[in-house]
Amino acid sequence: MIRHRLCIAVVAVLALALAACGGGSSSSGAVEIAVWHGYQDTEGEVFKGLIAQYNKEHPDVRVKELYSSNDLVLQKVLTAVRGGSAPDVAYMFGSWSPNIAKIQSVVNMSEVVSSPDWNWDDFYPAERQAATVGDKIVGVPALVDNLAIVYNKKLFAEAGVAPPTASWTWDDFRSAAAKLTDPAKGQYGWLIPADGSEDTVWHYIPMLWEAGGDVLTHDNERAAFNSEAGVKALTTLQQMAVTDKSLYLDTTNENGPKLMNSGKVAMLVTGPWDLSQLSDIEYGVQVMPTFAGGTHQTISGPDNWVVFNNGDKRKQAAIDFVKWLTAPEQVKAFSLGTGDLPTRQSVGQDPAFREQLNQKLPGSATFVENLANVKNVRPTVEQYPAISEALGQAIVAVMLGKEQPADALNSAARAADAALAGK
Repeated sequence: MIRHRLCIAVVAVLALALAACGGGSSSSGAVEIAVWHGYQDTEGEVFKGLIAQYNKEHPDVRVKELYSSNDLVLQKVLTAVRGGSAPDVAYMFGSWSPNIAKIQSVVNMSEVVSSPDWNWDDFYPAERQAATVGDKIVGVPALVDNLAIVYNKKLFAEAGVAPPTASWTWDDFRSAAAKLTDPAKGQYGWLIPADGSEDTVWHYIPMLWEAGGDVLTHDNERAAFNSEAGVKALTTLQQMAVTDKSLYLDTTNENGPKLMNSGKVAMLVTGPWDLSQLSDIEYGVQVMPTFAGGTHQTISGPDNWVVFNNGDKRKQAAIDFVKWLTAPEQVKAFSLGTGDLPTRQSVGQDPAFREQLNQKLPGSATFVENLANVKNVRPTVEQYPAISEALGQAIVAVMLGKEQPADALNSAARAADAALAGK
């Protein structure tokens, strides 16, 4: 199932009483700041520990944390801003950056992070791109991930198929998937989310990039995915789903880890969040394949810590906290505590760290190394949800054998162009 941070659904405005959630000054005179986040379970415990550490080391500041579902936080923030009770820091999806940039109380971090002691260039390029809208930097990287092949070693061995390599092309991937498919056993070579959601689109976009295409034109004014490259990428999915029948279409987007654990699926293209669920099999991880003559690429969904201006004292305290939280030492501690990927290159490039992370969650080191294959980000435009919806429906229609790639992409492009034009 797709992780919550990838969700870009439009949610209803919530009538929330949020005034009590803001910061201010405590009776001891310490500046209080409120941090909204969506961490639960292990992530939540590790995050609480970091806040406790910060409060102990900074007695003049009191950080208070409030759990808020990541899927709903944009509308909660908008409601809070209107009511004068915005948080001081909030965890927000990178795909929301264009919307976030329009909130007047959001702090433009451009000048702040340009200070040498922030070492802004140490964050992975895609993270920095996802936090940038025009001349504004609307947040500081909070989370990064990517997609890679996760495969069942036993099924590969039983089928006599060599494990994936870093030089695999999509032709190699397709050939292996066909050999790993056994209709009599109800076994498929590959499973892909096929509910038309952003998760469906997320799996297609890196293939589009690898084929030499892009989602939008450089000026972000028109769709570009209905190109020769776009058709090439979607034709590959069509061949596997319709011709080879080696592709299991997960129309509920809930069955990936379950079917892989049961030996019904040989490969997933997924992120590090699924590794902990694959407890019943011995799996391996390899970078995504590419098209012949192309370069390996993947996609990432960077999310951000967004700072709000609630007065000079609270704003500065919030900036200082985010600077501490995203410094290499804390990035390393959070990654090792949760299994999440590091947001800083200096941490990810440390061999000792990668080995520690891989011992905690086997295969995660490959995902860390795969961050070097993140070359592009999804378009930072407000209309992206509408673009994603049109593209997702086109991809599913082709995989179900209902439409041809060029026709489906042209139809989706017309819908995307209309959204971009405000029609």
